[in-house]
Amino acid sequence: MTGGLRALVVDDESPARADLAWLLQREPTVARVEQAADATEALRALQRCDVDVVFLDVVMPGLSGLDLARVLSRFSAPPKVVFVTAYEGHAVEAFELQADDYLLKPVRTERLREALRRVAPRAETVDDADVLTVEIAGRTRFVARTDVRYAEASGDYTRLHTAAGSHLVRIPLSTLEARWAEAGFFRIHRSYLVSLLAVTELRATTGSVVVVVDGRELPVSRRQSRELKEALVRSRGGR
Repeated sequence: MTGGLRALVVDDESPARADLAWLLQREPTVARVEQAADATEALRALQRCDVDVVFLDVVMPGLSGLDLARVLSRFSAPPKVVFVTAYEGHAVEAFELQADDYLLKPVRTERLREALRRVAPRAETVDDADVLTVEIAGRTRFVARTDVRYAEASGDYTRLHTAAGSHLVRIPLSTLEARWAEAGFFRIHRSYLVSLLAVTELRATTGSVVVVVDGRELPVSRRQSRELKEALVRSRGGR
């Protein structure tokens, strides 16, 4: 999956590590979560895969979280660092190391989301009607509207599905619906906006209607089905 944060949770306490990983996996802005029990495992994980943000316990055997953060700061492209600890006393030192945030255990969902907002893009912006600019942890991607097959609501975000993968943007689906209506996109359901030209089949099943886009069935709300049929005909030059 593309278009989401890649996180690494480093904590020597297995229950705390698993709980935080579970919370992160539930967030739509997070694409992947790795885990490590100490600094040595963390450095191996960082060699094995790209990581955007490290959620780092402070008190650990061997290298402490603060020591590991100093090592990470010397990377050519260091990941973001969020300290996660039961102790308030290390906050000053953590921010001297330019940590992006400092969470106290037990981690609350809303507080975790605030930390994710700090390390994720400040905003994904629409430069014009045709291109979306997606900022992910210091990386910039450009997604052309013409490449989008369908868009899927994900809370306050929208996941753009293309032939190459998906990209999460902090733009409500309703905003894209208004911007892209004249470009052949149709809101088939409260959760889906589709490119009419990407629809290969409209199918009535028992008690429901679906469209097929790239082999995936997407639900169509009953009140939209008739208008969708007409829009599909118009998009293909019919009357």
